[in-house]
Amino acid sequence: MIVPIGSAGEATRRTGTSGPHPARSVAVHGAGDQRRCEPDPSDAPGAAVTSQTPERRSAPAAASRWRLPRSWRRATLVLHVISAGAWIGIDVIVAVLVLTGWFGAEVNVRSLAYRALAEFVVRPMLGSGLACLATGVVLGVGTAWGLVRYWWVAVKLALNLALCILIVVLLVPGMDAVGAYGEHLLTGTPSSTQVGRLFFPPAVSLSVLTFATVLAVCKPWGRLRRSTARRDDR
Repeated sequence: MIVPIGSAGEATRRTGTSGPHPARSVAVHGAGDQRRCEPDPSDAPGAAVTSQTPERRSAPAAASRWRLPRSWRRATLVLHVISAGAWIGIDVIVAVLVLTGWFGAEVNVRSLAYRALAEFVVRPMLGSGLACLATGVVLGVGTAWGLVRYWWVAVKLALNLALCILIVVLLVPGMDAVGAYGEHLLTGTPSSTQVGRLFFPPAVSLSVLTFATVLAVCKPWGRLRRSTARRDDR
């Protein structure tokens, strides 16, 4: 915009309000002693954004991690809860059968309890434990909770895995001896050492599963790694 020299103050006011950028310098041109206001190059749109806006950081790798769709997440969660409930129910059945075998009034009832324990109970227990473990892993990988991001998730995973290993290593191999003990009750007096430790599996398993249920409801202890928390909050 070109204005007379006598209106320099007015020119300054106009250039300060009519244009998108403030005036930096005034140059004199020609015999008419006219002045033209030139914009400040540092006030260009790109320069203004660069000087005032911090550089945008790249999104963390966790933002692009695979996530379960909502419907699949709900279905997996339902399966996880059902398998955990079935596992607890089977442990209760094991406890009832063990107590019946120990304190039953009739030999036939005691024999039947031990044979049923050996034949029908342990494999469904293992199946429900593995289903609970598999669905828990899927929920951890496919949701924001992760597998080792939060203490309660990591502890639940470790407890579930430990119980499944104990079933395979300690409980399943001894079931043939328990069934044989139940058959021998009808014909003689077999050694009670074969079934003397059957109280521990349901007691330990029920205690651990109850603790895991409390962890799932209360979700205590926060994040497992502080560095992960700072990286996810960016």
